[in-house]
Amino acid sequence: MPHEIDRIAPTLRPDEIVVMRHRWADLLFLHWPVPISALRPLVPEALEIDTFEGVAYVGLVPFTMTGVRFAWLPPVPGTSRFHETNLRTYVHHRGRDPGVWFFSLDAANALAAWAARRFGGLAYHYARMSLDRTDEGIAHRCERLRPGPTPAGCDLAYRPEGTATASRPGTLEFFLAERYVLYALRRGRLLRGRVHHEPYPLQPARVFRLEESLLAAAGLARPEGVAPLAHYAREVHVRVYPIRSVD
Repeated sequence: MPHEIDRIAPTLRPDEIVVMRHRWADLLFLHWPVPISALRPLVPEALEIDTFEGVAYVGLVPFTMTGVRFAWLPPVPGTSRFHETNLRTYVHHRGRDPGVWFFSLDAANALAAWAARRFGGLAYHYARMSLDRTDEGIAHRCERLRPGPTPAGCDLAYRPEGTATASRPGTLEFFLAERYVLYALRRGRLLRGRVHHEPYPLQPARVFRLEESLLAAAGLARPEGVAPLAHYAREVHVRVYPIRSVD
């Protein structure tokens, strides 16, 4: 593994054509430390597992997408707003472009899930989801419908706390949240995509209920007796760039 990886360059706005625009809202970041040996068989050989001080992480990230549209078109009714729940880990390619590898992406929009799976090489699933605001905070539920493996889903309740601030480079929060590169595999070819947005306005979150089977569905064991690191971000406005083959 390289001695040092440039983690600032991926946060800079690319000089490329924007293909889509999104708004991501009510993001909850739940993270657990996991052994590199547990992740290695589930990640393409061309990618290295990215670590913070030698520790690898898996992240569960539920959120809501709104204003989803191609950059040159207005939003299409029925396809521009839906909930999503992602399960991911962190990788880099030959010491560059630290980014995300998704084990699964569950979306409450059948068309979006099909298109991203078919054309983007991403492990999308169609799921039934809800997000409700309660006296305690926010409740998020996800139940995967197709394709499998099933059962897979989550039932979460949490409350944001504290002041929202951008994470500082070099911190664990920056390592986990500030990811602007994604990798995918399509027909045996490694692909890389980019997004750009302002830094996440992160604040701590207190989790009241945490039931999930998404890790197990991906072939991962959640660490027993280990509470997740929990952070919340209210929203970011996102530019999405083309997915390209990795040289």
